[in-house]
Amino acid sequence: MNTVTITITKQPELFIEAECFTPDAIAGKTAEQIAELPVYIGRTTEKVGDYFTVEGNAGETAEDTKLVISGDLTRVKYIGSKMSAGEVVINGDADMYVGAWMTGGKITANGSIGHFAATSMAGGEIVVNGNAGNYLAASYRGDWRGMKGGKITVNGNVGSDCGTFMLGGEIIVGGNIDVHVMTHADGGKIVILGNAKSRLGGQASRGEMYVFGTVDVMMPGYAYARDEELEVCGTKAVFAVYNGDLGERHPTRKGETVYAKLYLKK
Repeated sequence: MNTVTITITKQPELFIEAECFTPDAIAGKTAEQIAELPVYIGRTTEKVGDYFTVEGNAGETAEDTKLVISGDLTRVKYIGSKMSAGEVVINGDADMYVGAWMTGGKITANGSIGHFAATSMAGGEIVVNGNAGNYLAASYRGDWRGMKGGKITVNGNVGSDCGTFMLGGEIIVGGNIDVHVMTHADGGKIVILGNAKSRLGGQASRGEMYVFGTVDVMMPGYAYARDEELEVCGTKAVFAVYNGDLGERHPTRKGETVYAKLYLKK
């Protein structure tokens, strides 16, 4: 696997939309060719080399390419968006849309990432060693298709509206999570190892939420069903199982109603 290292040297006055910061976009290119790729700042088109240094040549395919991006990237959007293969490592904090519409490959963020990361993610893996912002793995605004597949691990905290319209895939949150978890979900799984605030699973018809810590306010549409002993993330524990959201229409399977499920560690 060939490694390309991109380091920011100049901060933009606005924000850089760097949709070319994926193994797919740089595959088969030399460092000089990558430096000529376009990035967008407001209404203007600039070049990668205007704001970053580029070292190393990419592999022939995205699968053979590793992209390492370093520095203060809090004004850089779309890192790893729409990537299908290969690897991206972010050494620093990044702005919005990290891994959005991702279908494969792996992103490791050694810092925090901004809002709308993993928008409508369909596959691949994202590991965040810091925090994630609002709307992680949610649908794009105006759409009903959120995360469909893949896995996300955030070792820190996560903001609000995580997993909105989630359809599949798995999210593990090592810290705490803000309000509105898996709103309108129709599948998928979220494990919260810390605490949650409120509005978990509002208007969800399917999907699973596991909370190891506390929940400040329970949704009124969730009803206690039973206690169940499970192994989650390598930990065996007894969970109180709640079915919901009872205010929504739910599918049936073999004559039984299928609910979204909220598991609270006892």
